[in-house]
Amino acid sequence: MKKVELLSPVGNQKMLEAAIHNGADAVYLAGKLYGARAFAENFTNEEMVKAIKTAHLFGVKVYVTINTLIYETEIDDFLNYVQFLYENSVDAVIMQDLGMINLVLKRFPNLEVHASTQLHNHTKENMEYLKKIGVKRVVLARELSLEEIKDLPDIIEKEVFVYGALCISYSGQCLASSCILNRSANRGMCAGMCRLPYELYCEDTKISTPGQYLLSPKELNTLPRLREVLDAGVSSLKIEGRMKSPEYVGYVTRLFRRLIDAYYNKETMNITKEEVNNLKKLYNRDFTLGHLFKERNDKLMNIKTPNHQGTILGKAIPMGSRIKIELEDDMAQEDGIRFANGEGFIVNYLYDEKGLLINGAEKGKTVYVDNKINLLKEGIVSKTVDKILMEKINDVPERKVNVDITVEARVGNPLKATITDDMNTITLQMGMVEESKKCPVLMTEIVDRFSKLNETPFVLKDIKVICDDNIFIPVKFMSQLRRDLVEKLIKKRVQPRYAALINEDEWEPSLIKPTHTYNFKVYNEEQLKYLVDKDVNIYVDDYALYQKYKGPKVFYRTDRVALTLPDLNGENIVASSLNGIIKYGTNNNVYSDIYLNVTNSYTLKALIDMGVNKVALSIENDFNQIEDIIKGFEKHFKTKPNVDVLVYGKVELMVLKHCFLNMFLNKDTKCFACQDQKQYYLQDRNGQMLPIITKNCNNYILHYQNIDIISSIEKLRHMGVDNFTINLFDETLTDIDHIIKSLEI
Repeated sequence: MKKVELLSPVGNQKMLEAAIHNGADAVYLAGKLYGARAFAENFTNEEMVKAIKTAHLFGVKVYVTINTLIYETEIDDFLNYVQFLYENSVDAVIMQDLGMINLVLKRFPNLEVHASTQLHNHTKENMEYLKKIGVKRVVLARELSLEEIKDLPDIIEKEVFVYGALCISYSGQCLASSCILNRSANRGMCAGMCRLPYELYCEDTKISTPGQYLLSPKELNTLPRLREVLDAGVSSLKIEGRMKSPEYVGYVTRLFRRLIDAYYNKETMNITKEEVNNLKKLYNRDFTLGHLFKERNDKLMNIKTPNHQGTILGKAIPMGSRIKIELEDDMAQEDGIRFANGEGFIVNYLYDEKGLLINGAEKGKTVYVDNKINLLKEGIVSKTVDKILMEKINDVPERKVNVDITVEARVGNPLKATITDDMNTITLQMGMVEESKKCPVLMTEIVDRFSKLNETPFVLKDIKVICDDNIFIPVKFMSQLRRDLVEKLIKKRVQPRYAALINEDEWEPSLIKPTHTYNFKVYNEEQLKYLVDKDVNIYVDDYALYQKYKGPKVFYRTDRVALTLPDLNGENIVASSLNGIIKYGTNNNVYSDIYLNVTNSYTLKALIDMGVNKVALSIENDFNQIEDIIKGFEKHFKTKPNVDVLVYGKVELMVLKHCFLNMFLNKDTKCFACQDQKQYYLQDRNGQMLPIITKNCNNYILHYQNIDIISSIEKLRHMGVDNFTINLFDETLTDIDHIIKSLEI
């Protein structure tokens, strides 16, 4: 049985050391470019080289995230960065951009590529395609249950998240911070829109909810049921947290290491109350088992706070310039605390009941702190940083690599020694072994000299000495030979792991049929009936409506997150996810939707090669980037692409497997949200109303305003765009007629 990999997050050198010395098998990190955590500290190129060597020295693999979408003008710099990583022996790169995945696999054929969860890996079709093009591993969508993961084919390595923060939207399918704040999550700049306050409305009526943070999930924690995760046969367990602390990384890694080892040793896998409490002190928004174990509603969500809650410290009572705290837990100077009003601070000065400075107190005692925040009301105070716990976590033995040493000392031959680790064997020799005239070297002395590895990354597992009797070896020879062996082994462990193999990428020509279309995505049957005799294509989500009105200009638009799709042949399809393109690309007339995240000519090419006849570009492209893609395609592939641009309508900002309408509206276990004809909204902190669509037990949150660049259609035509899409939502027939007239159809 191949042992599962424990994969830990790293945002800086201290986090790397914490992951290594607490038992990680691999780490994932990012450089200053192209990583999906752009606001983490991350690594410079020089730091990256050092990090790779440090990890490899201890037998830990390094995966570098280059999992953002890449714009056309960035391709050359992106490839240069990949080559830098490749030549410095990174073990794998984690990627989202489909075009760049195809390009990197062609350019660097022996570089291991993992498909990021941002690529929305949730179906067997995705896995089969990625396996076919050469991807080694898929990072699965966090929305999959354990049963669904077990049903996926074992044709490619599967990596699952087991701990840390959750996105409420399907990864790679969230455009909220991009559309509202111009900070693209697909470019590593997520603004955390799911952690902001919202209010729920049914049409014009506000619905009372017990908290404001309606989109904020709890922290994933599978430790209580880790055995079931391991039984599922996945390849890698991934901890989230590149923007957390080194202590968080170290402690969480340590617990997972202990339980994984216990699993394979057939030992009891228990988490103590103290360990759970420590996890809460390090970071928690409450814990959930997540979609892996089908948790929903208040078991999944914490709508009362989006922040680290810590643990209960005691009761706080303001006393003017100081705050009295009746302790329910131990407290130390330099702990972090937070009060019921949300404000907090680090305790620089801690006082006893006599007003004397102290450095700590046990639970049950009463202490005082300075009232730095002008606290006026008494209430619960929480501990958010535990100084003593942090010190304990950081007091961890340095990781060592087991080695075996064999020493041969034969009279008349050089002193010979061999050191062996789990991968390498190095043999060196020095000087000459002579027959002793006075004081022979004892075997115990040889063992002692070659066992002195305390200041090295190695620990002696076994030593074997083969020697003649009555021999003499200068002590300096033994010491120097040991040092040389260690130095050679260190160099061997950190040296490049493969010879660089870089190919010129070659591409087969694509057969492209140009189209000149206006495409209307309809929301209801009334809109469809009005458009059915117009000279436009009609996209419809409802399969029954598609069947009812099916014709040469009516297209079935597939669901973005469907696990299974109907078997179709010879039909008109708008594929809004990768599995739809893979399933329908060879036997149907397939167009792609805007949610395939096309931001460069190579992704455009990949979709065309999969059978897409018209490719919709991502709304995250501006006019210059659209023109760059078209020119880049013509340059690289010697033909004009057939592309589509959304020119009017509301965009789906998020797709949620969690239905918060069900969480707040149902009085019993029966769900009716999908059948409810009323319109629901989320109102954000600026008073904007975001419509909610519910279908197939998923929530789709729309932008509060329409994109409208109809006036720029001629500009787009001049760039080479020949197809234009309109997304309808609540537009009336009069509104639609006005749009048609503005398009001059």
